[in-house]
Amino acid sequence: MDKKIKVYIDGSEGTTGLRIFERFENRDDIEIIKINPELRKDPAERAKMINSSDITFLCLPDAASIEAVGLCTNPDVTIIDASTAHRTNPDWAYGFPELSKKHREAIRTGKRIAVPGCYASGFIGIGYPLVKEGILPADYPVSVFAVSGYSGGGKKLIAAYEEEGRDKKFDSARMYAWGQSHKHLPEMKIITGLTAEPLFCPMTTNYASGMIVQVPLFTNRLLKKVTPEELRDFFAEYYKDEKFIKVLPFGADVEAGGALFSDACAGWDGMEIIVTGNQDRIVVATRFDNLGKGASGAAIQCMNLIIGADEAKGLVL
Repeated sequence: MDKKIKVYIDGSEGTTGLRIFERFENRDDIEIIKINPELRKDPAERAKMINSSDITFLCLPDAASIEAVGLCTNPDVTIIDASTAHRTNPDWAYGFPELSKKHREAIRTGKRIAVPGCYASGFIGIGYPLVKEGILPADYPVSVFAVSGYSGGGKKLIAAYEEEGRDKKFDSARMYAWGQSHKHLPEMKIITGLTAEPLFCPMTTNYASGMIVQVPLFTNRLLKKVTPEELRDFFAEYYKDEKFIKVLPFGADVEAGGALFSDACAGWDGMEIIVTGNQDRIVVATRFDNLGKGASGAAIQCMNLIIGADEAKGLVL
């Protein structure tokens, strides 16, 4: 048997870290390096774990991720960071290999990989091809509407939804980030090549995982006049060789009864693209698991690419 890849997960108690552990359960090519739980915040012990690994996953708040990168002195260690800290850093590869050959190669050969944000993944999967291929103007006034399960909100939000006798307000949709300062906005702008950040309206609601990200488009404001059917075919061609991205047939929303449910991809590590609308107004949406292609699944896909394994190994597709 070939030598196992030594993996350390810094921040293994959070939802992203736990999902990575779950996906590694049946891997015979991975050796998990585990830190003494009592020392998980000790810098010296963390440095020891990081520098003895082949690949370290960072599932931490931004400040702790930056600190962890500073603890790495072994040039052979690859760091895959699931935080926001390095996503717009040009020295880091952006962990969305389907965007282009350049993105995939940067991940494959890189030592510093920034995993996209969940909402950002859903938007960039739509926005990057449209800008790159000259359909969406870079200065288009983009709006993004999204709904997610509460598991993407961290321990405090998860506890608020799951505690016994919780406040009844959590039975309804929780709309937030109205001040337009959501942490995913910088990458949504920079990675797609837009000249301004989108107007972004996210919400969480009463289920654990899964999300839909919607981008409405006025056809008379596009650089190329396209019908919804043509735009659906555009995405199908753009992602035709990608096993993680499934472009649904045009009319899939109608066949589903005119409604799409945002938790339908929970537990799955891919992403769906749905196009609907008419000759004047088109909506393009992505549907996926915020802990799958929106976090842990994307991180493992990047690792598989780096180690030369099938990109889908250990993942649910």
